Amino acid sequence: MHLTIRNMVCARCVAAVEQIVKDAGLALRNIELGEVELEAAPTPAQLEQLRQGLEAVGFELVDDRDAATIARIKAAIVKLVHHSDEAAPKVKLSELLSNALHREYSSLSSLFTQVEGITIEQFFLLQRLERVKELIRYDELTMSEIAFRTGFSSVAHLSAQFKKLTGMTPSAFKAMGKGRTALDRVG
Repeated sequence: MHLTIRNMVCARCVAAVEQIVKDAGLALRNIELGEVELEAAPTPAQLEQLRQGLEAVGFELVDDRDAATIARIKAAIVKLVHHSDEAAPKVKLSELLSNALHREYSSLSSLFTQVEGITIEQFFLLQRLERVKELIRYDELTMSEIAFRTGFSSVAHLSAQFKKLTGMTPSAFKAMGKGRTALDRVG
Protein backbone atom coordinates (compact mmCIF):
# COMPACT_ATOMS: atom_id res chain seq x y z
CA MET A 1 0.00 0.00 0.00
CA HIS A 2 1.32 3.43 -1.00
CA LEU A 3 0.94 6.48 1.25
CA THR A 4 1.84 10.06 0.43
CA ILE A 5 3.42 12.17 3.15
CA ARG A 6 3.61 15.95 2.87
CA ASN A 7 6.69 17.92 4.03
CA MET A 8 9.26 15.13 3.61
CA VAL A 9 12.12 17.15 2.14
CA CYS A 10 15.38 15.65 3.38
CA ALA A 11 17.14 12.50 4.52
CA ARG A 12 16.38 13.31 8.17
CA CYS A 13 12.70 13.54 7.24
CA VAL A 14 12.87 10.07 5.70
CA ALA A 15 14.51 8.70 8.87
CA ALA A 16 11.91 10.39 11.09
CA VAL A 17 8.99 9.07 9.04
CA GLU A 18 10.53 5.60 8.98
CA GLN A 19 10.61 5.59 12.78
CA ILE A 20 7.01 6.83 13.02
CA VAL A 21 5.88 4.06 10.66
CA LYS A 22 7.65 1.45 12.77
CA ASP A 23 6.22 2.93 15.98
CA ALA A 24 2.74 2.50 14.48
CA GLY A 25 3.49 -1.20 14.09
CA LEU A 26 3.58 -1.11 10.30
CA ALA A 27 5.93 -3.10 8.06
CA LEU A 28 7.75 -0.86 5.62
CA ARG A 29 8.51 -2.02 2.08
CA ASN A 30 10.07 1.20 0.74
CA ILE A 31 10.40 4.86 1.69
CA GLU A 32 11.38 7.88 -0.41
CA LEU A 33 10.82 11.61 -0.23
CA GLY A 34 7.07 12.09 0.02
CA GLU A 35 6.16 8.42 -0.27
CA VAL A 36 5.90 5.36 1.93
CA GLU A 37 5.13 1.88 0.69
CA LEU A 38 3.82 -0.52 3.31
CA GLU A 39 3.88 -4.31 3.18
CA ALA A 40 0.15 -4.44 3.98
CA ALA A 41 -2.78 -2.08 4.45
CA PRO A 42 -2.89 -0.59 7.95
CA THR A 43 -5.80 -1.09 10.31
CA PRO A 44 -7.84 2.05 11.09
CA ALA A 45 -6.12 2.24 14.50
CA GLN A 46 -2.65 1.98 12.93
CA LEU A 47 -3.55 4.59 10.33
CA GLU A 48 -4.72 6.99 13.03
CA GLN A 49 -1.57 6.38 15.10
CA LEU A 50 0.51 7.03 11.99
CA ARG A 51 -1.42 10.21 11.20
CA GLN A 52 -0.98 11.54 14.75
CA GLY A 53 2.71 10.62 14.86
CA LEU A 54 3.35 12.38 11.57
CA GLU A 55 1.42 15.51 12.54
CA ALA A 56 3.26 15.73 15.87
CA VAL A 57 6.51 16.41 14.03
CA GLY A 58 5.24 18.52 11.13
CA PHE A 59 4.36 15.92 8.49
CA GLU A 60 0.96 15.21 7.04
CA LEU A 61 -0.61 12.07 5.65
CA VAL A 62 -2.25 13.05 2.38
CA ASP A 63 -5.60 11.38 1.73
CA ASP A 64 -6.93 13.38 -1.19
CA ARG A 65 -5.82 12.08 -4.60
CA ASP A 66 -5.10 15.55 -6.02
CA ALA A 67 -3.21 16.59 -2.90
CA ALA A 68 -1.21 13.37 -3.10
CA THR A 69 -0.32 14.12 -6.72
CA ILE A 70 0.84 17.62 -5.80
CA ALA A 71 2.88 16.25 -2.90
CA ARG A 72 4.53 13.77 -5.29
CA ILE A 73 5.31 16.57 -7.77
CA LYS A 74 6.91 18.64 -5.01
CA ALA A 75 8.88 15.66 -3.67
CA ALA A 76 10.22 14.88 -7.17
CA ILE A 77 11.33 18.49 -7.64
CA VAL A 78 12.92 18.69 -4.18
CA LYS A 79 14.78 15.44 -4.85
CA LEU A 80 15.97 16.70 -8.24
CA VAL A 81 17.14 20.08 -6.95
CA HIS A 82 18.40 19.41 -3.45
CA HIS A 83 19.60 15.82 -3.39
CA SER A 84 22.08 15.69 -6.21
CA ASP A 85 25.72 16.61 -5.78
CA GLU A 86 26.21 16.69 -9.52
CA ALA A 87 25.36 19.44 -11.94
CA ALA A 88 21.71 19.93 -12.78
CA PRO A 89 20.66 17.15 -15.13
CA LYS A 90 19.84 18.04 -18.72
CA VAL A 91 16.36 16.57 -18.66
CA LYS A 92 13.11 18.34 -19.31
CA LEU A 93 11.13 18.86 -16.13
CA SER A 94 7.93 17.97 -17.97
CA GLU A 95 9.36 14.59 -19.06
CA LEU A 96 10.77 13.85 -15.62
CA LEU A 97 7.45 14.51 -13.89
CA SER A 98 5.35 12.72 -16.52
CA ASN A 99 7.55 9.64 -16.22
CA ALA A 100 7.66 9.74 -12.43
CA LEU A 101 3.92 10.19 -11.97
CA HIS A 102 2.73 8.31 -15.08
CA ARG A 103 0.47 11.16 -16.17
CA GLU A 104 0.41 13.72 -18.94
CA TYR A 105 2.37 16.82 -18.00
CA SER A 106 -0.46 19.16 -19.06
CA SER A 107 -2.83 17.61 -16.51
CA LEU A 108 -0.16 17.74 -13.79
CA SER A 109 0.58 21.36 -14.63
CA SER A 110 -3.08 22.39 -14.60
CA LEU A 111 -3.75 20.67 -11.28
CA PHE A 112 -0.63 22.13 -9.66
CA THR A 113 -1.39 25.67 -10.79
CA GLN A 114 -5.05 25.43 -9.78
CA VAL A 115 -4.29 24.21 -6.26
CA GLU A 116 -0.97 25.92 -5.50
CA GLY A 117 -1.53 29.24 -7.29
CA ILE A 118 1.86 29.06 -9.02
CA THR A 119 3.12 27.01 -11.94
CA ILE A 120 5.31 23.94 -11.61
CA GLU A 121 8.06 25.91 -13.34
CA GLN A 122 7.79 28.72 -10.76
CA PHE A 123 7.98 26.18 -7.92
CA PHE A 124 11.00 24.58 -9.61
CA LEU A 125 12.70 27.98 -9.91
CA LEU A 126 11.97 28.78 -6.24
CA GLN A 127 13.51 25.47 -5.21
CA ARG A 128 16.56 26.11 -7.37
CA LEU A 129 17.01 29.53 -5.77
CA GLU A 130 16.81 27.98 -2.30
CA ARG A 131 19.57 25.61 -3.41
CA VAL A 132 21.57 28.61 -4.65
CA LYS A 133 21.15 30.24 -1.22
CA GLU A 134 22.35 27.05 0.45
CA LEU A 135 25.43 26.85 -1.78
CA ILE A 136 26.20 30.55 -1.23
CA ARG A 137 26.04 29.95 2.55
CA TYR A 138 28.49 27.03 2.29
CA ASP A 139 30.96 29.44 0.63
CA GLU A 140 32.76 26.56 -1.08
CA LEU A 141 31.93 27.22 -4.75
CA THR A 142 32.31 30.14 -7.11
CA MET A 143 29.18 31.73 -8.56
CA SER A 144 30.00 30.07 -11.89
CA GLU A 145 30.07 26.66 -10.22
CA ILE A 146 26.82 27.41 -8.37
CA ALA A 147 25.14 28.50 -11.61
CA PHE A 148 26.30 25.31 -13.33
CA ARG A 149 25.22 23.05 -10.47
CA THR A 150 21.77 24.58 -10.28
CA GLY A 151 21.08 24.56 -14.00
CA PHE A 152 21.38 28.25 -14.83
CA SER A 153 22.94 29.04 -18.20
CA SER A 154 25.27 31.67 -16.75
CA VAL A 155 26.08 33.70 -13.65
CA ALA A 156 24.25 36.62 -15.26
CA HIS A 157 21.09 34.53 -15.70
CA LEU A 158 21.34 33.25 -12.12
CA SER A 159 21.90 36.78 -10.77
CA ALA A 160 18.96 38.19 -12.74
CA GLN A 161 16.57 35.48 -11.50
CA PHE A 162 17.89 35.77 -7.95
CA LYS A 163 17.40 39.55 -7.90
CA LYS A 164 13.98 39.31 -9.54
CA LEU A 165 12.69 36.92 -6.87
CA THR A 166 14.58 38.06 -3.76
CA GLY A 167 15.10 41.75 -4.46
CA MET A 168 18.87 41.48 -4.03
CA THR A 169 21.88 40.16 -5.86
CA PRO A 170 23.55 36.92 -4.77
CA SER A 171 26.55 38.89 -3.48
CA ALA A 172 24.27 41.17 -1.44
CA PHE A 173 22.56 38.06 -0.04
CA LYS A 174 25.95 36.64 0.93
CA ALA A 175 27.01 39.91 2.58
CA MET A 176 23.77 40.19 4.56
CA GLY A 177 24.05 36.72 6.02
CA LYS A 178 20.34 36.32 5.32
CA GLY A 179 18.74 32.96 6.15
CA ARG A 180 17.12 30.43 3.90
CA THR A 181 13.51 29.32 3.69
CA ALA A 182 12.62 25.84 4.93
CA LEU A 183 12.03 23.61 1.91
CA ASP A 184 8.51 22.72 2.96
CA ARG A 185 7.67 26.44 3.06
CA VAL A 186 8.91 27.27 -0.45
CA GLY A 187 6.19 28.07 -2.94
